[in-house]
Amino acid sequence: MHRQHSKFDAVVIGASAGGVEALLTLLEDLPESFPAAVLIVLHLPADCRSVLASVLSNRCSLPIKEAQDKEDIVPGRGYVAPPDYHLLVEPDRSLSLSQDEAVHFSRPSIDLLFESAAWVYRERLLGIVLTGANQDGSAGLKAISEHGGTTWVQEPADALATIMPQAAIDAAAPDSVLTLEAMKQKLKRLDRAER
Repeated sequence: MHRQHSKFDAVVIGASAGGVEALLTLLEDLPESFPAAVLIVLHLPADCRSVLASVLSNRCSLPIKEAQDKEDIVPGRGYVAPPDYHLLVEPDRSLSLSQDEAVHFSRPSIDLLFESAAWVYRERLLGIVLTGANQDGSAGLKAISEHGGTTWVQEPADALATIMPQAAIDAAAPDSVLTLEAMKQKLKRLDRAER
């Protein structure tokens, strides 16, 4: 079979307060050959244009762009939710954008991305909750676990804002609780087909 060697087809990442620096730390050393798609929700103000995709793409080898509605998800690419839109994964592994009601006062919602991706990718999904100051991501991380996926949470003591990672730990009993540096090293090993 010519299937990718990585155990994951997609990585979903949620972050809020302190998230830009955390995402840069986590993603800046990933190679262009990274075998999974990376889907990112960062809580952003709804009323301003986001420069997150350009900030990440300028610092990362992995190509990263703002997600577009009906776009196919491609391995080795990063997709960032635009401000004021939920980012969802469709059954055909394309993206959709929604302006449905905010979840935990947030649109985009980490929970909605994680839950939709869990249905599609099941055991081939890695979910990561990073720093943040609300409880978004907890229910989504639990859904990933329930569908056979793998879950990581940033060590609260390592996070700028501890509420979101601690809530995810309490609600979802993640597979691993890691510092950003440890997560980064584990992600890089995925590219070398190690588990």
